[in-house]
Amino acid sequence: MTPDSKKSDLTFSSTELANRTIHRRAIEAITWGIGAVNFDLMFQAMVRDAKGAVNQILFWSQPSNWKNQFLTPNPDTIYFMPFFNTKDTGPMVLEIPPADDGSITGTIMDSWQIALEDVGPAGVDKGKGGKYLITPPDYKGKAPDTYIHLPSQTYQGYALLRSILKSHEGADIAKAVEYGKRVKLYPLSAAAKPPQTTFVDAVGVMIDGTIPYDVRFFESLDRMVQTEPWIERDRAMIDPLKTLGIERGRRFEPDANTVAILTSAAEEARALFDMQYETIYEPHNEGKHWFLPADQDLIESVQNGFSKTEIYPTDKRGIVFYFAFFTVKHLGSGQFYLFVSRDKDGNPLDGAATYRLTVPAKPPVRQYWSVVLYDFATHSLIRDMPHASRSSQSPDLKTNTDGSVDVYFAPKAPAGKESNWIPTDPNGRFEALFRFYGPEKPLFEKTWVLPDIEKIS
Repeated sequence: MTPDSKKSDLTFSSTELANRTIHRRAIEAITWGIGAVNFDLMFQAMVRDAKGAVNQILFWSQPSNWKNQFLTPNPDTIYFMPFFNTKDTGPMVLEIPPADDGSITGTIMDSWQIALEDVGPAGVDKGKGGKYLITPPDYKGKAPDTYIHLPSQTYQGYALLRSILKSHEGADIAKAVEYGKRVKLYPLSAAAKPPQTTFVDAVGVMIDGTIPYDVRFFESLDRMVQTEPWIERDRAMIDPLKTLGIERGRRFEPDANTVAILTSAAEEARALFDMQYETIYEPHNEGKHWFLPADQDLIESVQNGFSKTEIYPTDKRGIVFYFAFFTVKHLGSGQFYLFVSRDKDGNPLDGAATYRLTVPAKPPVRQYWSVVLYDFATHSLIRDMPHASRSSQSPDLKTNTDGSVDVYFAPKAPAGKESNWIPTDPNGRFEALFRFYGPEKPLFEKTWVLPDIEKIS
């Protein structure tokens, strides 16, 4: 039998083949590029919604409410987000204050949201404070010895800094804001006399960084391709992106047919993410549904900047940035996360039902724990809700006699449980994220177990 004697029964026209290639490569582009798009959407939201600019610090002067529509934000901290760009200014300095009147837990990242380094007590400065010097890809100079040098492979990036609250009382919130405003961001060229850092307050502002699964995704991806250098590990994506009309130095102007294909591919990619999010992760404790959304390959890659040639977990990276923003360099040092989207019986968490989560006594944290609910469709805070979380710092939280805490999720608070209740939207699914700040050994040794969420009506 000759190679030509057996032919496929499938035949495609040249147009069909071209369209199928665009669709196929668009899905791969979303999986590969979602981390950079996630970053770009947050920066665009800062500029558009909060009227901020590059090399300024976006912050919230109160704990975030539902108007913060970034992916899975923490409503039990005070956020500071410096957005930097070294393209025109050259190296940028991010000063972190010492942990005296406050404490910061955070990470500095490039525009792929790949951790350059952690800061604060769980970071390089170990709570002593420090000047972190972020240098651009083409930097040839020598960093001054008094700086913590962070070479970046991209010009743009940001830091996610959490000024830790001692409580949700007004005075403690004000102290956390005041402490966070001791952070400074300025060019190295102005280090002798640093200009005043600009802080942009997003409290009360509807700021939307959720991911649109349509042609807008590719518009964002194009912005990143046009403004950032190609990293060696990603050069294999240059030609596939050309198929989509994304090419350095060329305007992204898809015709109506291409827009339709890209939108269809984006919808399929989202469905794939939804499925993977709920199926690929191993539970943190055997027999439970709570999971850490990262495997060892991804954790190792984040720690080494994806420099190990034998692995490049773009699929796992893509899933993370579909529902969250930021990566931590050393997971478990300052914070730890467990997600869940299903109840004890394995059913999706339904906003119309009533659930109970019993947090066992003696949670393994030095700072605080919290449980936050998010809209499963957007992975952002559920809109129009009076609050999104309950934590060990909630001033009216009721504790059981054995030291455990019952938290309730429902459209309406069960009678007498208002102080321990988080509201849900009866018209959709939700997910929960349990945060451990200052995690301790019993969590990692798995001797302290977070039980599943139980449906009670």
